[in-house]
Amino acid sequence: MDEGQLQEKLEKGKRFYSSEKFWGKVRRYGKKAGGSVVYSVLLLYYTLQKPEVPKKTKATIIGALGYFILPLDLIPDVAAGVGYTDDLTVIGAALIQVAMYIDEETKEKAKEKLSDWFGGHADTTAIDQQLLQETDDE
Repeated sequence: MDEGQLQEKLEKGKRFYSSEKFWGKVRRYGKKAGGSVVYSVLLLYYTLQKPEVPKKTKATIIGALGYFILPLDLIPDVAAGVGYTDDLTVIGAALIQVAMYIDEETKEKAKEKLSDWFGGHADTTAIDQQLLQETDDE
């Protein structure tokens, strides 16, 4: 996905974001989406709550979360095995853009919520390593 396509998806997603819609989607589809998707959206959600995050960064987060909420994706979320692929692409790109604002406190909040839903069995290592690499590259 090139930068133009990502920006288009983020702009489209902004129209669908609200905190209520976010939590509703996570509750309904979290287990089906899997631990990586849920952890990623939780990281974005908790980063969005931080007052020190710039408005432009918050707009990126809102766009990505809105795309996650979006009722009609390019690949429907109910498609077995691949339904969250496009969501994860947009969410992953947003994570890379906002990595510098995701601190240990944010990760812990996301992991606690993830543990509540997945019983502590969700592996967050790959995403945490990606975030660490992104912040080290800067």
